[in-house]
Amino acid sequence: MSRPNRFDPVLIQAVIAGALSFAHLHDIAEAAGQHGWKAWAYPVSVDLLLVAAWRRMRILRAADRPARAAWTWFVIALTASLGANISTAGLLDMNAVPAWLRILVAGWPALAFLGGTLLAHTHTPAPDPTADPATDTVPVPQATPVPAAEPAPEVTVERAPDHTPELPSATPPETAPVLAPVSSPSVPPALLAHARKVADSHHAATGNPIDTATLRTRLGVPPALADVIAAQLA
Repeated sequence: MSRPNRFDPVLIQAVIAGALSFAHLHDIAEAAGQHGWKAWAYPVSVDLLLVAAWRRMRILRAADRPARAAWTWFVIALTASLGANISTAGLLDMNAVPAWLRILVAGWPALAFLGGTLLAHTHTPAPDPTADPATDTVPVPQATPVPAAEPAPEVTVERAPDHTPELPSATPPETAPVLAPVSSPSVPPALLAHARKVADSHHAATGNPIDTATLRTRLGVPPALADVIAAQLA
């Protein structure tokens, strides 16, 4: 359904105010010695600079950037427009314009050209097409996943072989026949060396020499063999 066309009072007021300001600027320029098309170009230059500065301020504010330069040129253009409006209110003799006003009117084109060039060639930040202000949220850093601990490799520890020589267990004879006296049993060198280590270890731990009973228990040998070993260690 189409909406009916209506007149906007604000727009009508802006057109009237713009036309009056345009005429005042034309009159001042013509009184200052600018005739013909040049007198009509002055109000166009002032109004365009005013609109360009206002547009630049809105763009910079939307990008959250400083707009001091745009504000400066907006104030300059607004001062030129207000000055022309006030000057035509009977405060200035339009037939005898002072020299300083002629200088300002004659120098305005260069000033407007500088302001327009700076405003036109100022870098405008391009909006980010992927950014949505309505849904833009601060990214939450995600926790780094901790890798699972690898199982420790199975280590098989092999036990060192016992260097103690195995001796045959002494079995008592079933009968004790009367035998001729025999000589003392001989001690193997390996057993004697092992017994010496046991005796030295006992002496270092207790501070006393090892006795025959302890030596026999540590070595696991018969009493007769333990006596012979103890005799050789003494």
